[in-house]
Amino acid sequence: MKLEGVKVVDLSVFLPGPYLTMAMADHGAEVIKVEPPGEGDPGRHIGPADGPSSVFFKNANRGKKSVVLDLKSEAGRSALYRLCDTADVFVESYRPGVMQRLGFDWETLSARNPRLVYCSISAFGQDGPYRDLPAHDLATEAYAGVLSMTHGRDGVPAMPGLAAADILSSLHALSGVAMALFRRERTGRGDRIDVSMQHAALAGMPNVMGPAMTGRPQPDPKTERTTGGGAFYQIYDTADGRHLVLGGQEIKFVRSLLGRLDRLDLVPLCERGPGPHQAPVTEFLRGVFRTESLAHWMAWFDGMDVSAAPVNTLREALDDPNVRAQGLILTDEQGREHIAPVVRFMLEPALPVLHEPGLDEHRSIVDGN
Repeated sequence: MKLEGVKVVDLSVFLPGPYLTMAMADHGAEVIKVEPPGEGDPGRHIGPADGPSSVFFKNANRGKKSVVLDLKSEAGRSALYRLCDTADVFVESYRPGVMQRLGFDWETLSARNPRLVYCSISAFGQDGPYRDLPAHDLATEAYAGVLSMTHGRDGVPAMPGLAAADILSSLHALSGVAMALFRRERTGRGDRIDVSMQHAALAGMPNVMGPAMTGRPQPDPKTERTTGGGAFYQIYDTADGRHLVLGGQEIKFVRSLLGRLDRLDLVPLCERGPGPHQAPVTEFLRGVFRTESLAHWMAWFDGMDVSAAPVNTLREALDDPNVRAQGLILTDEQGREHIAPVVRFMLEPALPVLHEPGLDEHRSIVDGN
C-alpha cells in the first residue's frame, strides 16, 4: 500500500485530524492515536454506537492504535518524545499555543527529528487575531461566509447537514502531508503545515465568490446559480412529503424536461441564466412535482436526458444501488458497516482495518520503548 512504513503520531480529536489520519491508516500507515487520560477522544462518546465505541468514533478512527499519555506528567511527555523521534508525521488539533506550552511545538520536535512532517489543524490558524478563539465547524463556516449563502426557504441561514469546514480542512491537511512527504524524499527535511478551518471553508466557495470579488453587493442566494436562482438547480416537494432535485442547468436538460411537459415556451427564461426571471419556471415545476410521489417521478425520469435525483435519507444513501454496486460500504466480522476509502487505486488498493482501537489498547507501544 502507498503509505506502508509511514509512522504517524496523532494527537487530534473529534473530526478533522482523525479523518485525515484514518485516510492514512487505510492506505497502510501506522497511526498511533495518543489520547488523554479519562475518556480519551470525546468522539468515542458522541452519538449512537454499533459496537464498543460510537459510530462517530469508528468512522474516523479505524485501523489506528491507541495509547493514553498524560502530557502533564514527565513520564507521559518522555513517552511522546520517543514516539515523535521515530515518526514521519505528527498531527495535532489543539488550540494554538497548547503544544508549545507542553513542549511539543514544531521547533522542539523538528530539532529532535528533522524529517518530521508536523501538521496542525485549528479553527483560525496559528496566528492572527482569532487564533485563541474557541470554535468548531459551524462557527468557522459562519466566519467564512458559507452560512450567508446557505439559506432555507424562509430566507435565513440554515444549519448545514455537512461539516464542511471540518472535512475540507482535513482533506487540505491530508494533501499538505502528502506533498511534504513527497518533498522530503528529495530534501531529507520535513515541514510545518498550518491548516485553518476558516481558510478551508473560505477556499471551498470559488464558484460563489464572483459578486464579492467584483465589488458587488452581497447576493441573495435565491437568485444565484447554485443556491436557488435556477429552476434546474433546485429542490422540489413531491406529493408524499419527499423531495427531488434537478441538478443540471444545461439547456439540453431544460429542453428535454420542458418539452415532455409541453412547456417549451419557458425555455427562453432559462436561456437567460439564473435569476429572479426564472421564478415562473420554478413555480410551474413546483406545481407539477407536487402532484405525484417521489417514486413516481424517479420512474418518470428514467431514460430521460435530465439531471434529477431523489433526496435520499441516510439509510437510503447507504443502500443506494450505485453505492452497493461499487462496494462503497464494507462490513466487518461483527456485521457493522463502514464507508470504504474514497480514493481507489488500481494497483495498490487500500486495505482498511475495520476495527477502531479501544482506549489505550496498544499500551505496549510506549511501555516497550
